[in-house]
Amino acid sequence: MFYQPLMMDALWDYGAAKYVIFGVPFDGTSSYRPGSRRAPDAMRQASENFESYNSFFDIDLASIPIHDAGNLEAYSSVDENLRDLYYDARDIVKNEKIPIMMGGEHSLTLSTVKACAKDNDDIGVIALDAHFDLREEFGGVRNNHACVSRHILEEVTDRYVSIGTRSGPRDEWDFANDNNISYYTPENVKEYSAKKLATKVMKEIGTSQFYLSLDMDCLDPAYAPATGTPEPFGLDPWQVRDLIHAFAPHTVGFDIMEIAPDYDSGQTALLGTKLLREFIAAHAAGNTQ
Repeated sequence: MFYQPLMMDALWDYGAAKYVIFGVPFDGTSSYRPGSRRAPDAMRQASENFESYNSFFDIDLASIPIHDAGNLEAYSSVDENLRDLYYDARDIVKNEKIPIMMGGEHSLTLSTVKACAKDNDDIGVIALDAHFDLREEFGGVRNNHACVSRHILEEVTDRYVSIGTRSGPRDEWDFANDNNISYYTPENVKEYSAKKLATKVMKEIGTSQFYLSLDMDCLDPAYAPATGTPEPFGLDPWQVRDLIHAFAPHTVGFDIMEIAPDYDSGQTALLGTKLLREFIAAHAAGNTQ
């Protein structure tokens, strides 16, 4: 069950809401720096800093039907979390709402992607992530955070693109290349520009709708130091914002993962929360009837 709805400007009740925010405070397979279980509440606290008005889109978040469903009860087992998360996310999707998950570790994305794709085979997946996450298992755990992209590809859809990729063992680079898995490094983003790359990626995937997953380690740790597995030479906030703005109107689900608030003074949670709000504003502006 859910508890503690606290996100600023999430003023609507569930029935009337279009966007449903929820946290999943689980980091049981974290392999380097645990602590992402504390991210959902850190992001809610960070939201108190922001004005509701978004000048870029000339839209006020207080007028957008947003509901904060609180945090999903976390279990010690990743498999139990994935099971319950799937059913909760399915309810949100079946009620024709946009699920917005605050992780927690990246393993959780598998369930929300499955929930969005269950009754819709026209969904691609775009991951902003420093890492390939293409292992079959890691540390003896099949559903480890380092395996989420592999399982999405094998269990949900092969219409998948990773952006910001710059880390993985040689085996993962070879696997991606041998299996024609599309990825773009930070150098590629700089070469194309974020806006042009977004257009290219959407054409490449060839679907009209996407699930967008933001692992905060796609950003350079100069901007987002508090992540579970920080990796230098990453994207900057402007690039990530531009990508989110481009993808959001075509997105059926969104998550922000892997913020570990203990490792900075709040700036990563602040940035992640701002990007979440940018997603909602961009989606709402792009879907105005």
